[in-house]
Amino acid sequence: MVGTLLLSREDIRDLISIEEVVEVVEKTFKDMGEGGVINPAKLHLDLGDGSSGLPYKAGMNAMPAYIGWQKVAGIKFIGGWENNPSKGLPYIRGMIILVNPEDGQFLSVMDGGLITAMRTGAQVAVALKYLMVSRERPVIALFGAGTQGRTQLLAISSVFDIKEFRVYDINKDAAMLFLKEMSPMTKAPIKLFDSPQEATDGADAVVSVTHAKNKFIRKEMFKEGVTLCPLGSFSECADDVILSADKIVVDHVEQCLHRGALKELVGAGAITAENIYGTLGEVVAGKKHGRTKNDEKILCVTIGTGAMDVSVASMIYRRAMEKGKGVSFSF
Repeated sequence: MVGTLLLSREDIRDLISIEEVVEVVEKTFKDMGEGGVINPAKLHLDLGDGSSGLPYKAGMNAMPAYIGWQKVAGIKFIGGWENNPSKGLPYIRGMIILVNPEDGQFLSVMDGGLITAMRTGAQVAVALKYLMVSRERPVIALFGAGTQGRTQLLAISSVFDIKEFRVYDINKDAAMLFLKEMSPMTKAPIKLFDSPQEATDGADAVVSVTHAKNKFIRKEMFKEGVTLCPLGSFSECADDVILSADKIVVDHVEQCLHRGALKELVGAGAITAENIYGTLGEVVAGKKHGRTKNDEKILCVTIGTGAMDVSVASMIYRRAMEKGKGVSFSF
């Protein structure tokens, strides 16, 4: 029997760069816009992050996809555990499984945590490439100084010559550690701010990767010409922030109507699919214009699709096969 390649996080780290992840993500968005990707909305398993009553304070998502340009299928199963950081354990745990769509052979099983962090940064870098006012020395406000904040900085820095990163985190120790660790990783200066309001003053884009549920992003922080990217699965944006957007661009319409920044307004009947300008895939594929006016306020909600995970994992698998990395296992 043909074996299934097992790849660890360390294997993955050695096999792909953030620049390559950005390239794969952009190609996959284009493929989505052209109809070459099959990507059902993610299925959520409530392990205590919703109304299940379970004590684990966690939830997991099943995220399947088929990628036309890679001719591969797969699924990511991933979740977040709120209690893990206090135990010294990772908040995010996940695995990705790749399948040959021709015969069902399980090609690879690999860690999903690092790929998730890298592709999440990459999808915002791609979004800003098409939606931000200026590609010349932009100022980026970044909320969240955790793992996701780190990959956001790396991915955005790989696409743009950043004038300044303005970082805010509710945990000041985390922000200081971010400054220490990430300053050598970018040519742009990193400045820490005591409030999100201060960080957004003069910013070209606002990127938020937090677990917040308190709608801390206020309307006065979403100024004309700003591209706002809230990536949290909960409620980072006040309702009037969302309703004031000139354009709402999403990565997956069905999914974004029921999760993340838009969920509550959709439930209240204030937003429907008709309020969505288009998908990022349509923009990258040239089927919809991105930014058309400098003063447009663009809200870009990319809460993550299995397509990006499967596509990046496919490139990693192929490179691992070329380089003889990983361990083959026959189930």
